Amino acid sequence: MTAAGPNIAIEVEGLTKFFGKKKVVDNLSMRVERGMIYGFLGPNGSGKTTTIRMLCGLLTPDAGRGTCLGYDILTQQHEIKRRVGYMTQKFSLYGDLTIRENLEFVARIYGLREPREAARAALERLGLLDRADQLASELSGGWKQRLALGACTLPDPALLLLDEPTAGVDPKARRDFWDEIHRLAESGLTVLVSTHYMDEAERCHRIAYIAAGRLLVSGTTAEIIAAARLATYIVTGPDLSELSERLSATPGVEMVALFGVALHVSSRDAARLDEIARDFSKDPAHVWAKGAPTLEDVFIDLMIQAGGAPQ
Repeated sequence: MTAAGPNIAIEVEGLTKFFGKKKVVDNLSMRVERGMIYGFLGPNGSGKTTTIRMLCGLLTPDAGRGTCLGYDILTQQHEIKRRVGYMTQKFSLYGDLTIRENLEFVARIYGLREPREAARAALERLGLLDRADQLASELSGGWKQRLALGACTLPDPALLLLDEPTAGVDPKARRDFWDEIHRLAESGLTVLVSTHYMDEAERCHRIAYIAAGRLLVSGTTAEIIAAARLATYIVTGPDLSELSERLSATPGVEMVALFGVALHVSSRDAARLDEIARDFSKDPAHVWAKGAPTLEDVFIDLMIQAGGAPQ
């Protein structure tokens, strides 16, 4: 692998990690350009968190090589840690300290010259000034998330690694969080974020999907949907669970998934799927309409191909 250029924030090749005899990350390669919001998707246990920890210097790969912010992930982990903000899944600040005290403490840990001023600037930027003296333990999930984001951006990192930061947070708080992420990216910050939410994935500039530690696909949303080459029908009507079972057993159907009050049925063989639709449309109880495959359709299909079940 050649040295990463100045516009590349992350470039790794063949990353592999074992925990005991279990291979958690399997020969993973990826490249992330600076200033990009890069979405990292996959089911629980797919290796997302382990990969993130290798990128930021908290874990050493058992095989593979690469750079993060121009520094070698094998030999320059200390330099990487100084320049990366990492927001974990679990809230990791101190519940018995106020918001202001938490931020001032983090500023001192990073050795910032004016910790009080740095904390105040973060409070203003994130809209937390009127809550500055509230205990962190009293905050809702959305406000805890905002506080954690403020803490990991205090030292002005060049790269932000976010590990499922909006899990369990209400929709409005998620939207507010993502608005802030886009503002940070517009200022030049590179963001790698793991998520389970399709609407969040679609807000990323590029996305990657991994399962069982292997990278299955990467690209823009449009590229990934186009590459899947799925023809899709949307079916409405009664008893969709029973219909789903029948369709799943029908040769030529590659993906069946229930979305609310509609069933998405997909196949890479468009002509065969048209035949199936005509055959099943003989039952007037169900309405079959051609539709465009969604990103979620593609990921469910990928999960099925990888041997997993939709979650």
